Amino acid sequence: MRRVVLMTAGALAMSAGCGHALVGNSDVAPPGVAASVVMVLKQGGGGAGFCTGVVVSRTAVLTAGHCAHGARQLAINIGAYGKPQLVAVNGVNVHPEFVPDAARRRLRSIDLAILKLAEPLPASMPIARLDVQGAVKPGQRYRIAGFGLTREGDERSAGHLRTGILEAREPVSKILLWARDPSAKGFGACTGDSGGPIFASDGSVAAITTWSTGEGKRACGALTQGALIAPQRGWIERVLGGSR
Repeated sequence: MRRVVLMTAGALAMSAGCGHALVGNSDVAPPGVAASVVMVLKQGGGGAGFCTGVVVSRTAVLTAGHCAHGARQLAINIGAYGKPQLVAVNGVNVHPEFVPDAARRRLRSIDLAILKLAEPLPASMPIARLDVQGAVKPGQRYRIAGFGLTREGDERSAGHLRTGILEAREPVSKILLWARDPSAKGFGACTGDSGGPIFASDGSVAAITTWSTGEGKRACGALTQGALIAPQRGWIERVLGGSR
């Protein structure tokens, strides 16, 4: 298992848009998906890197908790298809039930964070709708989006928003989405995709990508996990109430 989180400083420099994202058979993100998805840039004790995030208010971005944990400096890039357009982050709200390194320690964790921005985003950027249903059924289809690796281990393959279809699998959880490639061809989240949205069929954000695992020694392409949004709506709304 691997948190699908950070790239090195070399990959960070590619945030202007070369490369692809999501291992396996991904597609260029359609405008309706791409408009609310942003790159989250991080500097911390382990160096520089990036995750993915989704706009949830004019001054807030939702991402994975481990993308923000331990960061000395965070910013978002809203110009991922051309010249970088950076917006500074001046506040971080990590979910109170987030536990660092929970997957390795086999502990329950709500791996979410809301980043408060130093200035409002352009009015042209749409705000993502958040799921209110929360129910997950095996075989249910979702669309995932992220800026991470297309080819595991190849940092040059990261940096461009990609998307694709996953389907829910068992076990069914009240707080987590477990999803896989319905064609069994190795599609799924990888490094750099953490914090990205997993959209339900109605276009709302059903979950936020948190980690992936692969076949054998691989870390990507077999299973993608996300934190479900609907059970955390109360926390999200309380935080957003102070960021609008």
